[in-house]
Amino acid sequence: MPGAGRAAGVRRLRPQPSEEPPTQENLLLAAAYVSDAQYNRNVPFETSPRAIRLYYFYNHWTMQVAIYFFICVDLSLALFEEPALFPLPFLATSLAEVLCLTAFFGRLVHFAKVTPQMVFWKDTKNICIMVTIVLTLIDLIIYGSLEAVNVHSVRWSRVLRPVFLINFPESRQIRRTFRSIRNTLPDILYVFLLFMFSVLIFSLMALKLFGDRGLKTVEGLPYFTNILDIVFELYVLVTTANSPDVMMPAYNFNWWYCLYFITYTIINTYIFMSVFLAVVYNNYRKHLKNEIRKLAYLKRHKMIEAFNILKVKVGTEFVVMEAQWRRLAKVVAPHISGPHLELLLRISDEGQKGHVDKVNFLRLADLLNIQVVTINIRRHPLEDWMPRVYRSSASLLVQRMVQHRIFVWVYDVIILINAIFIALDERNPFISYAEWLFLSLYIIEILLKLYTYEPRAYFDRRQFWNWFDTLIIIAALVATVANTTIQSARKYNSQQILDIVLILRILRLLRIIVSIQRFRVIVTTLINIGPTILTFGGLVLVDVLSLLLLAGGFALVTHQAAKLYFIGFHIVVVILIVNIFIAFILEAFFVAYSLEKSEVETAIEKKIQELGVGIQEEEMQDRKLVDNVDAKDSGFSGDDGDNKRKDLKGLYFRIASKKYRTVDALLQQMFESEIAPEEEGPSLDEILNFSPGDLYPKNPNFENSA
Repeated sequence: MPGAGRAAGVRRLRPQPSEEPPTQENLLLAAAYVSDAQYNRNVPFETSPRAIRLYYFYNHWTMQVAIYFFICVDLSLALFEEPALFPLPFLATSLAEVLCLTAFFGRLVHFAKVTPQMVFWKDTKNICIMVTIVLTLIDLIIYGSLEAVNVHSVRWSRVLRPVFLINFPESRQIRRTFRSIRNTLPDILYVFLLFMFSVLIFSLMALKLFGDRGLKTVEGLPYFTNILDIVFELYVLVTTANSPDVMMPAYNFNWWYCLYFITYTIINTYIFMSVFLAVVYNNYRKHLKNEIRKLAYLKRHKMIEAFNILKVKVGTEFVVMEAQWRRLAKVVAPHISGPHLELLLRISDEGQKGHVDKVNFLRLADLLNIQVVTINIRRHPLEDWMPRVYRSSASLLVQRMVQHRIFVWVYDVIILINAIFIALDERNPFISYAEWLFLSLYIIEILLKLYTYEPRAYFDRRQFWNWFDTLIIIAALVATVANTTIQSARKYNSQQILDIVLILRILRLLRIIVSIQRFRVIVTTLINIGPTILTFGGLVLVDVLSLLLLAGGFALVTHQAAKLYFIGFHIVVVILIVNIFIAFILEAFFVAYSLEKSEVETAIEKKIQELGVGIQEEEMQDRKLVDNVDAKDSGFSGDDGDNKRKDLKGLYFRIASKKYRTVDALLQQMFESEIAPEEEGPSLDEILNFSPGDLYPKNPNFENSA
């Protein structure tokens, strides 16, 4: 099959006799480089055969799931240790922590086996993990010994537990966010000092305006007589947590004093908080550009390393032979289907010469990252069971009606009318009877679609909205029947079932989202930023856990210093992390609304259309298509379009929905578009030492691309 379908008359150049095919060890090494480029990993590893195999095992998904599991267990121990809501015996929590430390140490030893020793010992992340393990064990021994003799002490090492979440290589997204915070601090410091100066000025004004008036708070305490209390109350007012209570004593005394609080709110809540966001966003973009530039050039560097391992000389140029390219792709993506692999080979070996040149080889990681769905045309079961009836003119008319866009519009209008009826009085008999009409129309819609579209394709795992529609309608039907039955029995009126019915009716209105393109773009963007939302959630968890080991001490005393805890929490979580999170969301929406298809996607779609095996995205919504075609249907043997379609036996391809993309991948794609295909880029040391002021390539337009 590898030779099938090549253009006639193309003369093949053979590798020179001096060039030998790469060994299995070299193939695994090249595959490791390509895999790192595909997943943006930046882990230096030894190139010996044993180290490469250990590196593959290190990156296996089971190992990554295991380490995240132990990190979650280690962090969750704070919920079960004194003081806790559900305290467990010290022996149970200590054994769990020792088990987690053992897993962390094993993961660290595994990493030491695959990376060069000089690199391992120079990496501060590894040192932090080892020191944290040792300190935690020392703390466990001391605490356990003191508890054995009934001496109460404090587990001071608990504050170090987030170190494991931050410093393992799998947590590079969280480390990047921490770097963003660290890089933003110098610039935001000046704004924060100016902000605190403004709060202090307003605090002095409040002391002079209200301090001698003899005003009292609701609790009967003196109002604005202590400068430290005033500063704290006005700082809290920025968060609006004590608004309007903090201003009511002054307002009740004289309503003109509300102008003071209005001015304060405008300046410090709206202007300064917006300035914080602007500064954070500006620095976030600057340093994000630097991170993405590193990733882009590191990926290019790894792909060049892989090419140099597998290359042979054909004529005057170095290439990778087709057989080696195919073996490499199968090692990097072992679950790739035969048809998908042949499609990628057709793209990489455009002239069907039997080898892949350097420029096309460097695109392999991107090709593997583009999700191509392999589909197979299936006949409707009714077409097999009663072909004459299913192919009759009346049946075909029904199918065309269901497939027409007007059918969707009609049901969109029905949904909107249903929304109006839901808002009306439920006790009106006419409204109650109308609900049965709407349920009947929705059931008819599903039955018509199942009649028109192949059922297995309609309920494919990717057809979320089809599943959503069906489950909501079935649930609403069951709940409505149950509620009617209970009411007809006249024993009692179940308000809970009625509430469920009403909620299910309202949820049906969400179907309108899939009908409007802009709504789908927003939903897709939210799906794109989902993984990073989890990243920021983990970052907030780290800060919250760290501060809660501090909060227990503050809770034991009533002192002015306790207020510093809450101010610190607001500065770290709200001013820094939340603003960086907002900056990321802004960047995500800019990218989602403006970015066009990549060169790689265009090449794949072009080749799919040239082969005559393309299915458009809109044709996939409810067509008779399913995934996971058998490997026997993987040949490309015809020379013209008709023969291709005949030989493919119903096999087709399409680019999957863009929801699988991450924002990092999109931004990296934008920067890579500025790198010439033949450019090898700077050296590895230069890449690792990039700073935001460096300019690679010479004239990037990354700033304007979003």
